[in-house]
Amino acid sequence: MKKTLRAAFAAVTLMGTAAGFGTAASAEEAIVLHGASAYTSDHIFNRAMAKFTEKVTEYYGKPVEFVMHENGELGNEASYFTLMARGTSVDFAVVAPAHLTQVVKSAGVLDTPFLFRDTAHWKKAIEQNAFGPVIEEIETKGRVKVLGLGGGAERNILSNKPATNLEELAGLRMRVQGTPIHATAFGAIGIEPSVIAYNEIYNAIQSGVIDALENEASTNAQMRFYEVAPEVIRTSHIVTVRPLLFSSATLERLPEDLQAAILKAGEDAAAFWRETETAEDVGALEQLAAENKLRIHTFTDLEKMHELVVPAVDAYAEELGAADIIKAVRAIE
Repeated sequence: MKKTLRAAFAAVTLMGTAAGFGTAASAEEAIVLHGASAYTSDHIFNRAMAKFTEKVTEYYGKPVEFVMHENGELGNEASYFTLMARGTSVDFAVVAPAHLTQVVKSAGVLDTPFLFRDTAHWKKAIEQNAFGPVIEEIETKGRVKVLGLGGGAERNILSNKPATNLEELAGLRMRVQGTPIHATAFGAIGIEPSVIAYNEIYNAIQSGVIDALENEASTNAQMRFYEVAPEVIRTSHIVTVRPLLFSSATLERLPEDLQAAILKAGEDAAAFWRETETAEDVGALEQLAAENKLRIHTFTDLEKMHELVVPAVDAYAEELGAADIIKAVRAIE
């Protein structure tokens, strides 16, 4: 599915990439920038990128065309990261930290379970640039520009069986993200972690390979995970941090005034994203419950769960060279 957002009348689309897409730096030719998402246009990732294109158009004030490739048309987030690093086919996209870790190991700290006390704590950590060193490493090693950090949704356990405490959670076979800390942290609280491809989760639960996954409410609604995992165990173990990335190779080819517009627009889009996702997240979960699509279970062992996970998180941070970042985040009042 392609959704074209135009800041001017369509002109010539330049060629020059492996997929036949193009990016121009010449004022005489149309500048075409390609975004990608695994989701449809109503997902918050896509809406944040739409806000980004809107603000670029506003700040640049000259012809530029945006083409949005949605619903996994160009693969998954790992693919987008690879393509942006190469400077081909995808110019901007949201990429979850787990997909960055193969190239930038320290990116895993952005998705560390049980790091934030709540969304207010998460918001302060981002506003105070607690993850600055990680962002610099992503930009250097990943050959992408981090336009801003979005997110703000709370991730909970979505299961085919209810649980309200650690004893009931023991032995749950749960799909976790590929970042090593996820398997280690959830293993520390008695869960049996399993790394399964994202597009295989639904069938894996339906067929009994696993019992659960962990995710936020908006994705639960869009991917219809509630159909196979209707029990929401409210652990709030992660408040999401999601980078909005732009290809450094593309950025360097663009006119300087467009580069400036992109950087400014990225900050605005990330701020919009954080505010919107935080506000919508709780409402989305409650709406699904009101529609009897899922049941929400309060988890009573949150404090004990955090205590069990801390040693694993600390060891992981040391391995990443990010111990100071973890300490700085925890120290934020």
